[in-house]
Amino acid sequence: MQKRIGACRAHTNIALIKYWGKRDQTLFLPTSSSLSLTLNAFYTDTRVQWLDNLSNDLFYLNGEKQSKEETNKISRFLDLFRDELGINGYAKVESYNHVPTAAGLASSASAFAALAGACRESLHLDWSNEKLSTFARRGSGSATRSVYGGFVEWNKGTSSVDSKAIAIDDANWDVGMVIIAINKAKKKVSSREGMQLTVATSPFYSQWVEQSEQDLIAIKEAIANQDIQRVGEIAETNAMRMHATTLAANPPFTYFEPETLQAIASVQALREKGFTAYYTIDAGPNVKVLCKASEMSQIKQHLSETFTNDQLITTTPGDALTRLDHWEYEDVTN
Repeated sequence: MQKRIGACRAHTNIALIKYWGKRDQTLFLPTSSSLSLTLNAFYTDTRVQWLDNLSNDLFYLNGEKQSKEETNKISRFLDLFRDELGINGYAKVESYNHVPTAAGLASSASAFAALAGACRESLHLDWSNEKLSTFARRGSGSATRSVYGGFVEWNKGTSSVDSKAIAIDDANWDVGMVIIAINKAKKKVSSREGMQLTVATSPFYSQWVEQSEQDLIAIKEAIANQDIQRVGEIAETNAMRMHATTLAANPPFTYFEPETLQAIASVQALREKGFTAYYTIDAGPNVKVLCKASEMSQIKQHLSETFTNDQLITTTPGDALTRLDHWEYEDVTN
């Protein structure tokens, strides 16, 4: 098989119907399906070069050569392609993240989606985005959804083959989001640890999974009707139900901080003023506000009365995985 250079850009996403819990830790198969919005403001560019003179994989992040531990994570992902295609050889991987730490968004979503796309390009694979999403999933669950733009469903499937992303809607109908960055510090309970503890000990968990599947049906209907208010209502409720499962875990824990509650109150106040604004919160303290794109600047202005401008980031929906024909970054050495 001919090998060459391939590069791709992928945007990160925010789940509106949450992914919270795995039924298979190795294959990253979720307990329930989820739905997200891909975000234009945050992305990762990744280039993969298969080189004959390498004796191991190389990984550079933002121009800096990474440790053996971090490189091993990339090598395990590349192994998926090596094993699938029956090929040997090693690659130099260069990745540039444009996902601010303070945004409270998982850069792993865009990172592994971009890496999967760069592998497809470099190996001349005629794979659909749906198939590619099943590989991105093995790097990071949320990366499954970053293969597509707009509103995207991650169908939980029945196996590794059909647990994949599905494009739902391009979200090109006055959809926007304002990120309220509360705290960029490392979480006391990681997402992976939180998921496992919740699944194992929270008596609310099975009910949340059942309700989440109903929320997915409802939000897809609201998206089809381009009803941003209804989409926001469902997303907000789904997020709070997810966080309720953590409070019922043993031992109980929460990702909320005092400013998280302050942000929730600010969003509720925005609605009282007539704005279309609904919050969603992942496994962390940061708050994301789903709103009309046409109201984003006003919403940011109102929020700036409580939060600093550095804490507020606006974005519109992002595009699907994109091939990069021009690499804008300086080449790094072996």
